[in-house]
Amino acid sequence: MVAHSRPGYSQCKGTPQRETLRLERMMLPQVQTDQRRLDEYQSVVGERALEEIRSLAKPLKGKRVLHFNATPYGGGVAELLKTLVPLMSDVGIAAEWRVMSAGDELFSVTKQMHNSLQGEHIPWTKRMWDTWLSYNLTNALEMDNGYDIVVVHDPQPAAVLSFLRRRRPSTKGKWVWRCHIDLTDAQADVWEKLAPYVSIYDAAIFTLPQYVKSGFSGPEIFTFPPAIDPLSTKNRRLNGRSIQERLRGLGLDPSRPIIAQVSRHDPWKDPLGVIDVYRMLKPEVPDLQLVMLASMAADDPKGWEYYEKALRHAGEDEDVHFLTDRVGAGNDIPVNTIQTGANVILQKSIREGFGLTVSEALWKATPVVAGAVGGIPLQIVDGETGYLVRNNQECAERVLTLLRDPALAKRMGQAGRERVRERFLVTRYLKDYLVLFNHLLGMPGGSISSSTPMAVATLA
Repeated sequence: MVAHSRPGYSQCKGTPQRETLRLERMMLPQVQTDQRRLDEYQSVVGERALEEIRSLAKPLKGKRVLHFNATPYGGGVAELLKTLVPLMSDVGIAAEWRVMSAGDELFSVTKQMHNSLQGEHIPWTKRMWDTWLSYNLTNALEMDNGYDIVVVHDPQPAAVLSFLRRRRPSTKGKWVWRCHIDLTDAQADVWEKLAPYVSIYDAAIFTLPQYVKSGFSGPEIFTFPPAIDPLSTKNRRLNGRSIQERLRGLGLDPSRPIIAQVSRHDPWKDPLGVIDVYRMLKPEVPDLQLVMLASMAADDPKGWEYYEKALRHAGEDEDVHFLTDRVGAGNDIPVNTIQTGANVILQKSIREGFGLTVSEALWKATPVVAGAVGGIPLQIVDGETGYLVRNNQECAERVLTLLRDPALAKRMGQAGRERVRERFLVTRYLKDYLVLFNHLLGMPGGSISSSTPMAVATLA
C-alpha cells in the first residue's frame, strides 16, 4: 500500500515514539539528550577499550565543549550528537549541544549549498549568500564566548566564527569545523566562497582524506569516519517474534521477502532508482515487498518534494510501502524493525558523505547492497560484508543473489556485524574526539600516535 499522509508513520498503529529532545532558549537553543553511561558499552566493546577512553578523558575533565549544528533531529549529524554529547558528559567533559536560531528561509539556502558542495551545479544569487551570512551573523551574536572547544558541524553555521572574531577579537577556545560532506566534486564558486570562512578554524575534520579539497589550508586537518550507537533504541537487538509482529503493524507480510532503503528523500539517495530496481526484481520474485522509510529533516524543506516525486514514480503498486516520520526523531523502533526484518537493505546512493544507515543495517546482521560512493566502501567489503554496485542492473542482480541464497546472506550479514563492531561504534568515535581535543589543548593524551588505526590521523 502506498501511504500519502505526512504526520507519523502512516502504516503504524498508535502514536510513534518520539526522541525526548527539548529545546531551551538560553542564548542559542540547547538540545537536551537522554543520559548515556560509558559503562553500559562494556559488553559490546570490552573493558580495555573503556579504560583507554577514561584515560584520554582525564586531562579534559571540566573542559567546556560545544557541538553546534543546524537542527536537533533528522539526518546523520543529529543522530551522532544525541549519543556523543551525553557520553562526553559522562566521562567528565562539560559538553553541550546547541542548534542554530533559524528557519526554512535559511534551510532552503543551505540545502542548495549542501547539494552544490556534493557536485550539483546550482546558480547562486547574491540574495542566497546574503541570507546565509545574515543568519550566521545573528547566531554569532547569540554565541557564548566561554568554551574551551567549539565543534561546528557542516556549512550551515560555518561563518559564525568569522563574525565572532570580527566583533570579539579575543574570542576564546579552539574551533573545529566538522565537514560531513564529500567535497570531491564541489561546485567551484560555492567552495571558493565558503573556503575563507572555514580556513580560519584551528582544525577541520573530514570523514575521508579524499574529501579534503586540494589547496585547502589554514586549519590542522584530521580525518575519521562517524559511527553508530549500538545501544540506542534504533540499534538494540529485537527478538524474532517482536520483529514479526512489528512488521505486520507496519502493513508488511513477514512471510514474504522484503527489501528496503532507509534514507532521506533526496536525489543523492536515488529513491527513484530504488523503485526501478524493485521493478526489475518483481518478475523474478513476484511476492517481493519494497519499503522506503525516511525521516523528514528540519533543515531539508525539499524533502517533501522528493517524497511526492517518489510516490508518483511508485504509482499504485500495493507492495511498495512509504513510511515517513514528520519529526524525524521518533523513527527508532520502525527503523530497527525494517533494518532487522528485511531480507536485504539497499543504500543506492549516488553521492554519500558516509551513510550511517549502512552500518546500522550491518550491525543487525542484515546484508547490504549499496552504491560504491563516498564512505560506503569503507563499511562494505565487496563480496564479504555486502555488495557494492554502480548501476540499477548490478544492484538488481546482487539483490537477487542474496534473496535466492539465504545462507550467503546470513554469512555476509554476520561478517558485516563484526566489521561494524571493530570499526564503526560510537566508542571509537568518542575516542577519536578525545584524542583530537587533547591534541588541540596540548594535553598528554594528544599524541596522535596513541590512536587506533581507525582513530584520528593527520594529513601530510
